[in-house]
Amino acid sequence: MKKGSFNDEAARMTGIPLAEAPVTLEMRGVTKAFGPVVALANGTIALEAGRIHALVGENGAGKSTMVKTIAGVYQPDSGTLELRGEPVVFAGTAESKAAGISVIYQEPTLFPDLTVAENIYIGRQPRNRLGFIDRPAMRREAAELFARLGVPIDPDRVAEGLSIADQQIIEIAKAISLEARVLVMDEPTAALSGVEVDRLFAVARSLRDQGAAILFISHRFDEVFALCDSITVMRDGAYIATHDADSITVDELVHEMVGRDISALFPKEEAEIGDVVLSVEGLSRAGVFSDISFEVRAGEIVGLAGLVGAGRTEVARAVFGVDRYDTGSVTMAGTPLRAHSPKAAIEAGMAFVPEDRRKQGLVMDLSVTKNTALTLRHQLARFGLISGRAERSAAEDWSKRLQVKTGSQSLAVSTLSGGNQQKVVLAKWLATKPKFLIVDEPTRGIDVGTKSEVHRLISELAGQGIAVLMISSELPEVMGMADRILVMHEGTISGRFDRADATAEAILHAASTDAEVAA
Repeated sequence: MKKGSFNDEAARMTGIPLAEAPVTLEMRGVTKAFGPVVALANGTIALEAGRIHALVGENGAGKSTMVKTIAGVYQPDSGTLELRGEPVVFAGTAESKAAGISVIYQEPTLFPDLTVAENIYIGRQPRNRLGFIDRPAMRREAAELFARLGVPIDPDRVAEGLSIADQQIIEIAKAISLEARVLVMDEPTAALSGVEVDRLFAVARSLRDQGAAILFISHRFDEVFALCDSITVMRDGAYIATHDADSITVDELVHEMVGRDISALFPKEEAEIGDVVLSVEGLSRAGVFSDISFEVRAGEIVGLAGLVGAGRTEVARAVFGVDRYDTGSVTMAGTPLRAHSPKAAIEAGMAFVPEDRRKQGLVMDLSVTKNTALTLRHQLARFGLISGRAERSAAEDWSKRLQVKTGSQSLAVSTLSGGNQQKVVLAKWLATKPKFLIVDEPTRGIDVGTKSEVHRLISELAGQGIAVLMISSELPEVMGMADRILVMHEGTISGRFDRADATAEAILHAASTDAEVAA
């Protein structure tokens, strides 16, 4: 891209040269409906240069619709969008980018076979005097971008195999190369470790100090208050309020988000602990996990904690039969299970709600009804045929029980918010009436109000005698919901704690050490 072309394009879009106006993006009273469903009733927010602004709200509050309107994916039905004081309507994402707006999504989409530098400059590579791509200049400019960000990434490295954290940094470098002055970060930390989050925050603060206006979307309050200067709250598609971050408490923020007080985010009910339902003995898989042994009893919630990469999900997948294991055994109610057989696990009364609900828990193009009834197809079939009425009846029953919010059971599950998608996955498995339930990161990426509902549901299931293994990376969730806590470190169990004895310090110590500890 020729130097100054961004300024020229921004001036064409807005009528104001970049150097002559402070960078401010403002949305006022924007509405957006999809048929009878009103996704945004009053989208209102103001982003200022040199500030990081948080956007918070429950799933379904309208945050994603606001972001897509800013990005040019959607055009508003009414209301105004102003860039540096001038009204704009972006007919597509290209116009939004040309006006200096970039969106960094939770899951970046790089070309895996291209190098880092090629991904940054794809479609606008620098040219030499003969008209050929000037690869040395491209590598040099990419290296300068990473130096500016303070992140050591090799411009010549192929993108395939890069961590999500590095891919997001590359997307930010691309935005800077486009001279973006409004940067939207949509749930950027959901798949990052603590160290990667710290690095991303350092980059965000650096961009803020250089005058960028940043919109940060997250369900994690500790991140919002640690990073952001101001906070806008949305609820049910409508603007509620904007606050300076240092002028509001978490409790006040939660109340504005959900419209009600949440007296207990972790509504753990006392349940009668019964006989052993699941027994795992000496489970090992070379290079992944080693000598894993534990039990889960009826009515008990056992939390499985640990750092990213500790092997928790891999153990759960092996227990359910999705992945193989080399040695050891899994027993349900005293009966050994056939290894590597999800069918045997399901028949024995086991259910598994995976971490990645979109790829592993749901068929996104199918309706809410069909997703909910997937595990019941053999029960609903008569002479090889499935009655649509029976399918709808079963699905609606479980949707009502779990309070799945949808305009119609016939809508594709992809149209639901993350929290409601999670409820559909739970409904699908609870319909099998399991004795043992594995829930892997049950509240990742969902809002505080829905988190409370999911926690209450898990507690109620335990109260009904179901044995639960809950995997979570959030310490408050593990400590608030589990009767016992197992901690993993590098493929081994490094700590075992009863609920009454567990402390955050002890769990973190166990998560970062090889020696097994117990309270």
